[in-house]
Amino acid sequence: MKRRGKKQEESGSWMDTYGDMVTLLLCFFVLLYSISSVDQTKWKNLVKSMNPEAAEAVQDKADKVADSPKASESDSDVKFEELYNSLVQIQNSAGESMDIQIARGDGYQFITFRDRVFFDGDSFVLKEEGKKVLDSFSAAIAPAAESVKEIQVLGHTTQADPAIQNELVSDRLLSSDRAAVVVAYIQGKNVIDPKKLVSAGYGQFRPIDTFETEEGRRQNRRVEILITQSGAVEQSLDEYYKQVYQDGEQK
Repeated sequence: MKRRGKKQEESGSWMDTYGDMVTLLLCFFVLLYSISSVDQTKWKNLVKSMNPEAAEAVQDKADKVADSPKASESDSDVKFEELYNSLVQIQNSAGESMDIQIARGDGYQFITFRDRVFFDGDSFVLKEEGKKVLDSFSAAIAPAAESVKEIQVLGHTTQADPAIQNELVSDRLLSSDRAAVVVAYIQGKNVIDPKKLVSAGYGQFRPIDTFETEEGRRQNRRVEILITQSGAVEQSLDEYYKQVYQDGEQK
């Protein structure tokens, strides 16, 4: 009888141990779940109270992730995309009468202001309507300035007589002066580092249409703004022109 009692006692002891182990496992999984769903700030405070050095290491690691190149690239892409959306809004607000065309590609945005958006014929004095457009443009650039590598303003004239070239010096000066005036106006708004602003004049020598018709000459008489993104691979002007004017990326 005593031996039976001893066996029953041993059997009960084993069950108690098993029950304790199951209870501990359950507590362990509950703890894991609570850690996985705990608020990040509360978790940092808990770690800091237990080990201040470990908390600082966790924070340093988080800061490094935030400052990593991938995070910076992602932010640059977002800002550059927001810039494009703002430019489209400017285009829509200006209406068809202003004749503003926008294109974009890998790492760039390209805006064409045709005919007399900024200047009257043979003039490099900025029109009031043009100033309003540049005010909106500058406001769009400001929040995206860090994502912008460079803003190139390109001035173009048209050949008045299809058979005779324009007077070379005045033609070159007119296109260069127009580009410089636009750059100076943007620079005056203090929205981007002046080192990122570039102006160039091409005169009549970069036509995108014929000189034979009035419509063709109107297309050629233009100011272009090329915006390149930080970190983007720069292309030649001919490559940009091919994508914008020949491949039909403008809208």
